[in-house]
Amino acid sequence: MRLMRKSGALAAGVFTVVSMTALFPASARADADKEHKVIMAEIRMLQEEQQQVRAVLANLSETLKALNTRLDTDAGRTQKAFADQKLVIDGVAEATRILREKADETNVRISSMGQELQTLRQTVASMPAPAPVTIPSTTDAGVTDPGAPAPSPGNPPANISPTQMWDRVYASYTAGQYDLAVEGFQSYIRTFPTSPQADDAQLYTGYSLYNAGKYQEAVAALQRVISNYPQSDSVPVAYYKMGLSYEAMKQFEPARRAFETVVKSYNRSNEATLAQQALVRIQDKK
Repeated sequence: MRLMRKSGALAAGVFTVVSMTALFPASARADADKEHKVIMAEIRMLQEEQQQVRAVLANLSETLKALNTRLDTDAGRTQKAFADQKLVIDGVAEATRILREKADETNVRISSMGQELQTLRQTVASMPAPAPVTIPSTTDAGVTDPGAPAPSPGNPPANISPTQMWDRVYASYTAGQYDLAVEGFQSYIRTFPTSPQADDAQLYTGYSLYNAGKYQEAVAALQRVISNYPQSDSVPVAYYKMGLSYEAMKQFEPARRAFETVVKSYNRSNEATLAQQALVRIQDKK
């Protein structure tokens, strides 16, 4: 702006000098020519300065473009580094979770094997001395006492291992013998109260009652899962099955509360998705 003002002033001076040459004598014209040359020289200098300023501005513009490009490149590299770091952290977290789950499974197996080993030791210690071998008569061969009680899941034989008893009771459940399964699961809890599968036995008690259509009793059994085994992974399943039991009895408000508990407190469990679907299903029911 300063250069433009100065150039305008010089142009006005040139016009004044040219105008006055016609009014003054030769000596005055010589002086005016000299002044005119000085002014023209200054104009050329100003034009050169203006070109230099334009060159400097052009260089600054190129420098800013290069700086912006470098900043964009650095930002891209930083974002990629953060993304790579996040992938590494997520991978480590997932590996840690898998290792923790495997460790928990190993601890459960060790505990179960310890109980079975203790049971076997008790069995060996309580074994009677061998009885003398007798040859049965023909009339007694292959005959069993019809009055002798057959072993059942609800009345386990002595010195049975946790795994053996669980398999027998679970077989009754899968066969649809739900009353017998309820008796067997409850007997399992009384026989092996510290077993890692004790919470499962209580949960399957609720399952059996639900499948038998005894919904109110199923709710009570599932509530014992929540109160007796609050830290087990059976709790969200118990809440969800409790909601289904209330829904089957058309008690939609307690069913809604049970499903909402699963969604809010156990949102990472498999039952959370099922509970969300159940909430949609009963949303307009009262």
